[in-house]
Amino acid sequence: MKNIAPSFPRTRMRRLRRSEGLRALVMETRLTPSDLIQGVILREDDDPADIPAMGGLRRLTIGESVELAQRCVNINLAGLALFPFTKSGDRDEGGTLAFDEDNLMCRAARAIKAAVPEAVLIADVALDPYTDHGHDGLMGEDGTILNDPTVDALIRQANVLAGAGFDVVAPSDMMDGRIGAIRDGLDAEGFEDVAILSYAVKYASAFYGPYRDAVGSRGALKGDKRTYQMNPANGDEGLREAALDVSEGADMLMIKPGLPYLDMVRRVKDAFGMPTVAFHVSGEYAMLNAAAEAGAMDFDAGLMESLLCFKRAGADAVITYGAEHAAKLLDG
Repeated sequence: MKNIAPSFPRTRMRRLRRSEGLRALVMETRLTPSDLIQGVILREDDDPADIPAMGGLRRLTIGESVELAQRCVNINLAGLALFPFTKSGDRDEGGTLAFDEDNLMCRAARAIKAAVPEAVLIADVALDPYTDHGHDGLMGEDGTILNDPTVDALIRQANVLAGAGFDVVAPSDMMDGRIGAIRDGLDAEGFEDVAILSYAVKYASAFYGPYRDAVGSRGALKGDKRTYQMNPANGDEGLREAALDVSEGADMLMIKPGLPYLDMVRRVKDAFGMPTVAFHVSGEYAMLNAAAEAGAMDFDAGLMESLLCFKRAGADAVITYGAEHAAKLLDG
């Protein structure tokens, strides 16, 4: 044997691994239900429920989302992040359903807050669930996604969502300047207490595919989103994006996707020391399901390991479609 540390056999790293109790005693990172935010895909009563691409995950009606919200509060989850399924016939070029105070998101928020007022609700702010071209912003005649007109539209959308009772609006569109504009727009309408969770570091990722099925936008998407979502090759650019959003008034910062970008979770947390959220996105969740169905791994073990890794990397909270399930596993 060679290159043995001089302290051996006095120092044996395995001593503190030999029992469950000792491993728990020296555990550096701990995951609790209050670290987790439940991702929810909403549907109307007559919309399809199953999402095959996400391992059997279901879209929920408003009534079902109210029941889920109560369960989430009972098990101390941090909150719920809501996203709408939209039929193709309800989409148009300008995404006008996003500004309707009686749209699915708004009705769900009002119902949840009426029944479970203590539930923390987070609203996605972007036009892709509502546009017939599937993009997060307004499209020009040449196919360009128009930044400044989109920002104006996002202000309207954020105010509608705030008026419905959402505690947090989460712009996921990646338009330049939208955080400051939305902050000003909310404040002007008396929504000073509504927080902004910025999708500050959002990559143009293949891992979003199942989500596009879930909200009904996959078939609608014309082209791709690389002119506004970030290049997966870039890290320093993500810090610039986060710095701009902080300067514009973001209250929390998001990194999306999650596991492929744990380096960015750590870099953003270290750089800004702000509440930092990671999104365990649809593709990551779907891969765990697919691996489990193929017998390649245990779903529960893979889910819990993934969520713990987010915490170790510096995330204060994680949005995941498996939050309720993970909380039950934590409860033992």
